[in-house]
Amino acid sequence: MINNICVFASSCNFLDKSYYEAAKKLGILLAKNNMNMVYGGSCLGLMWACAKEVKSGGKRLIGIMPEKLRELDVYSDYCDEFYVTPCMRSRKAKMDEMSDALIALPGGFGTLEELSEMIVQKQLGYNNKAIVILNTNGFYNNLLRFFDDIVEQKFANKKAQNLYYIADTPEQAINYLKNYNPDDFSVKKEDIYAR
Repeated sequence: MINNICVFASSCNFLDKSYYEAAKKLGILLAKNNMNMVYGGSCLGLMWACAKEVKSGGKRLIGIMPEKLRELDVYSDYCDEFYVTPCMRSRKAKMDEMSDALIALPGGFGTLEELSEMIVQKQLGYNNKAIVILNTNGFYNNLLRFFDDIVEQKFANKKAQNLYYIADTPEQAINYLKNYNPDDFSVKKEDIYAR
């Protein structure tokens, strides 16, 4: 059962309003569907827009932040659980450990790096978690075209495109999570290396 959803997202407060609206909508839907949120623990950006709605909906917030960012005083006091890690690498490991699935909202280099690592973890069979890319306003279109190029030029097996789901709306993201069965996913050697 999918209970704890890891949300990767921008920590920027200066984006177009539509991105915050989508993040808020996702938070409302997470809470409505009895899902808690695992996130970076920040009180900034899209991650905070989403987190506030999860909390308002009566669900739990699990914040995980590296010590260096904790010292910058950008953490949220609203978290039900809050973990401080030594570095970004250990933060990602803790977020992975605490979550059953993940959704990547629009974000910067940090979000891209987090998303990429989780795709690789699933590709190699280290987990079978649902991975959703929430493509608000077509934000990820260029990245997704690059993903297609990776497959087309045989840098990855065509089956790699099944590792993640692209949602245009928060509703699509939640519906995918509700219907996802981790037991349907397995990795064989030929899925990784065969062309």
